[in-house]
Order: sequence, then structure tokens, then C-alpha cells
Amino acid sequence: MSAVRRAVEFLVTRLLRSRLGVALGIAVLILGVVGAARLVAGPGDPLAGLSNRPSEPITTVHPTTGDDGAISTTTAPSPVTRPGEPTPKQVAERFVAAWLGAPGRSAANWRGGLRPLSTDALTDKLAGAEPADVPAGEVTGDVTVRPRSETFVEALIPLDTGGLRLELVAPDGRWLVDAVDWEQA
Repeated sequence: MSAVRRAVEFLVTRLLRSRLGVALGIAVLILGVVGAARLVAGPGDPLAGLSNRPSEPITTVHPTTGDDGAISTTTAPSPVTRPGEPTPKQVAERFVAAWLGAPGRSAANWRGGLRPLSTDALTDKLAGAEPADVPAGEVTGDVTVRPRSETFVEALIPLDTGGLRLELVAPDGRWLVDAVDWEQA
């Protein structure tokens, strides 16, 4: 056998079937693809790439648009009330007085006292509620109103056994309680 034939036989039977041979084959293939791509692409722009950075920060909001953050630093909006209607604080105070109710009041009478101060959605949610299930007896502090928008307000009322949070809405300028949340002390 000639030396060339033995070299080819060694290459085919041993070297190319080993891990080293496969790794060398993959490396040659990758270098061939990269080299061919560079030849086809032609000369590149020497100024392109990482050295071509913008001179100013990239922004997605125009600088004069204002604050686009989640937390507003501006003053809270003032709730809008229709003339002659009670303010959100007055509605919250009346609702709490009706919610706490008087001892011995029937459930229908209790819900009837809440109905004019509640949205239809809250009235439906309170359909099965009983005045005996109210976990508080008396108000222990002043109503705190937090305006969230011109037509949405959150009222916090401290009670003897915890705190009551009311969400009030006024889509047409008349404030009504839309949600009641109780937090035990």
C-alpha cells in the first residue's frame, strides 16, 4: 500500500469518525460559511458598529409631553359634584351611618337605607347581606377622602373594630358608593 492510500484510509476510518474529527469538520464548515459571507458582502463601513453610538439618550416620549411615570407628582384632581348634590365626603358619612344602622333594624329596611347612596351594582351585591353581619359598631374618626379622578374617589373611615374603605363614583356628577371594603384592625 502506498503512503497516500494509508493516510486517506486513516482519515476516513479513524479521524473523521472520532469526536476530534467531527469537531474539526464543524470548525472548517463554520469558517467556510463565514468566509463566503464576507466575500459576498463586500467591504464594510468602518464607522458602523459599536462605535456609532447616538450622541443623546434615545427617548420614546417627546420631552415637552410631560411626566409619563406611573406615580403622578401633580396635585390630585378635584372631584366634580353636580350643583345641589352632596359632596363625596357627605355621601360617605351618610352611607356609613346607614351601613352601621340602628340595632334591631330589619334587613330589608337596612338595605333600603343604603339603596339611595349606592350604585345598582353595589345594591345587587348587598342583596343577601344582613345588618347583623356588619363587623363594627361606631365611627371613631373623620372620613378621609382621596380623590383619584374627577369622577372617582376613595373614602377611608376609621371604625371601632377596623377601617372601612368606600369607592365612590360620579359618572353624572351625583356621588354614589360603588364598592365597600372592610379591613379589621
